[in-house]
Amino acid sequence: MENNSKFDSPTNISLANKDLVSSMIEYKAISVFLVLFICGIGIIGNIMVVLVVFITRDMRTPTNCYLVSLAVADLMVLVAAGLPNVSDSLAGTWIYGHAGCLGITYFQYLGINASSCSITAFTVERYIAICHPMKAQTVCTVSRAKRIIAVVWFFTCIYCMLWFFLVDIQVNKNQQVECGYKVSRNLYLPIYFTDFAIFYVIPLFVATILYGLIGRILFLSPIPNHPESTTERWRDKSSKDKNGTESDSNKMNNRSRPKGALSSRKQVTKMLAVVVVLFALLWMPYRTLVLVNSFVENPYLDPWFLLFCRICVYANSAINPVIYNLMSQKFRTAFKRLCKCGQVDTQRRNTYMTTTSYSMVRDPTNARPEKKEKPPSENPTNVSKQSDKLKVEGELYYSVV
Repeated sequence: MENNSKFDSPTNISLANKDLVSSMIEYKAISVFLVLFICGIGIIGNIMVVLVVFITRDMRTPTNCYLVSLAVADLMVLVAAGLPNVSDSLAGTWIYGHAGCLGITYFQYLGINASSCSITAFTVERYIAICHPMKAQTVCTVSRAKRIIAVVWFFTCIYCMLWFFLVDIQVNKNQQVECGYKVSRNLYLPIYFTDFAIFYVIPLFVATILYGLIGRILFLSPIPNHPESTTERWRDKSSKDKNGTESDSNKMNNRSRPKGALSSRKQVTKMLAVVVVLFALLWMPYRTLVLVNSFVENPYLDPWFLLFCRICVYANSAINPVIYNLMSQKFRTAFKRLCKCGQVDTQRRNTYMTTTSYSMVRDPTNARPEKKEKPPSENPTNVSKQSDKLKVEGELYYSVV
């Protein structure tokens, strides 16, 4: 059976048959509005994630490196899969030509597969960091995370090149141009099931096992001593032995330090677990629908359900920055700082201009001081002290103004 239905078009991920919806103005209006709204939020949010990690030094951690990779992959999905659907719905035909058909299909699947691999990578990183903290000192580093991300993107780039040979533009019976598959369904199904296994089933299976082990360590048993905490305890003990006593503040810090580290690790793990759960839930309608339609003679192509599947896919790529903002204090603070950077720069410029104007007013006075006769009875040392005092008072005056 040939892939002549719009459902099989790779650049539309779950669109219904164009003949079914061409006269449904309500469907088109709701579809375009929802896609533009979700893609707009997702594009802005993922760009902010990339910026705050690159700008803020404290945010450059191994986990955040994987989140940057995930954000770039989500951006690719939103731009390559979401925006072409809007133009296709409005124009009623494919407007990007043969090269656009190949490129958009390639980047769409590249973003989908890279996001899945990034989720698996930060899941493994969290497992090592929490369940094997001694090993994490050499394994969970920023440089190693960058190398792993480079391998992930290299692998997905090579793997997705297969789509260059599977898609082409076609003219349907209504003389409308479409970007679709040029091979039969029987040849396409093995490729899809390979994608389904490698980039959906296996990542979820690995995440389920690893987060189960992480949860057992964090919530059901005492957390292993982190090397940094052990080093700090040794230093505190050495200072205590040297001084003979331990202050109350040191005791309080020693008690609160492990609790704070444990709470922070729990919060980060919860946030990443929510990302994985949303990935599983939001991709499930589309994956299940394609799986079922692959084995039935008459595929299920209800336009409203297909729109729901498509919106879930785009929401998965747009919701992650919202999760970071809600569940991570560091990301929330970094987002606020990024939004206020323009205002802060303006205030700094105004402060600089004001300080410069004060300096220009005071310079001529300091350059030509008035000469007065010194009383013979005054000590030169007292005179210098009085001049220093006047100088300080003048500076205080200008700083207050």
